[in-house]
Amino acid sequence: MKAIQFKQFGGPDVLERVELERPVPKGREVLIEVHASAVNYADTARREGQYVVKTNLPYVPGAEVAGYVVEVGENVTKVKPGDRVVTIMESGGYAEYAISDERSIIPIPAELDFKVAAALPVQGLSAYHILKTMGMLQPGETVLIHAAAGGVGTLAVQLAKLFGAGKVIATASTSEKLQLAKEMGADVLINYTEDDWEEKVLDATNGKGVDVALEMAGGDVFYKTLKCLAYFGRLVIYGVASGQQSKFYPSSLMAKNQSVIGFFLPPLMRRVELINHSLKELFTYLAEGKIQVTIGEVFPLSEAANVHTLMQARKTVGKVILEPKK
Repeated sequence: MKAIQFKQFGGPDVLERVELERPVPKGREVLIEVHASAVNYADTARREGQYVVKTNLPYVPGAEVAGYVVEVGENVTKVKPGDRVVTIMESGGYAEYAISDERSIIPIPAELDFKVAAALPVQGLSAYHILKTMGMLQPGETVLIHAAAGGVGTLAVQLAKLFGAGKVIATASTSEKLQLAKEMGADVLINYTEDDWEEKVLDATNGKGVDVALEMAGGDVFYKTLKCLAYFGRLVIYGVASGQQSKFYPSSLMAKNQSVIGFFLPPLMRRVELINHSLKELFTYLAEGKIQVTIGEVFPLSEAANVHTLMQARKTVGKVILEPKK
């Protein structure tokens, strides 16, 4: 089968197109013929050797795929060959076929496009639990969402409104991206490439600051976001896209009873009761038209290196999908 693999850490050029043996499912494993593989920022962190957990080489990126079940292990009971499914896994998504544990398999209805299905789980679950579980968003509160035109960002804007946020402040790097955030429901639009963006956030809250902030850039963005927090505000960190780790004095949070909280999806996946409920809710929202998944561009598998380059240059909007069949 065709796959994208890297054997050393580095820039997008380390991604190689290779031929690998098609995996054979055993036990509770399911083999999926991949029709859509979603690209996430975590894939670029894996490639650079900067991911939160160790990445063993060689490595095939891709944690989120949708397609048909073609073969199952001897202990599989939930799905059968021919089923349309989406799944989250540790690796292996940038390929024509992928192996997943049946416990991570989610059936998808016939009317749901594979690209849309692949775009929802990782970023939908992230946006949902960053806001609700970690950020503890309450009705009427103000939310600040950085990179609001990205995969997590577009879903976070929509979910924040569904969860009753009083005001959603969205930041992005271009007017086009800000327009997308507005279409998703954002109330205030701010370009965070401008030096004084944090002052505009404070102005939008009459100096009070925001109750919940979603931050995934690190570096200077983290420090400025911290300045935007209200009394009892919660800043949730879910990435370090800039590659710059931020240092601060924890005691500085005491003056306003503020919190800085970390979010990482893999540990959450172990909480089956949280995942099952939230995924059902997300797919219901999608079916009812209460949220929409923004598919940016769709590329053939061979364009993976180019996709990583565009993503890290902030030239992508919404969710980017690879199609191994093209």
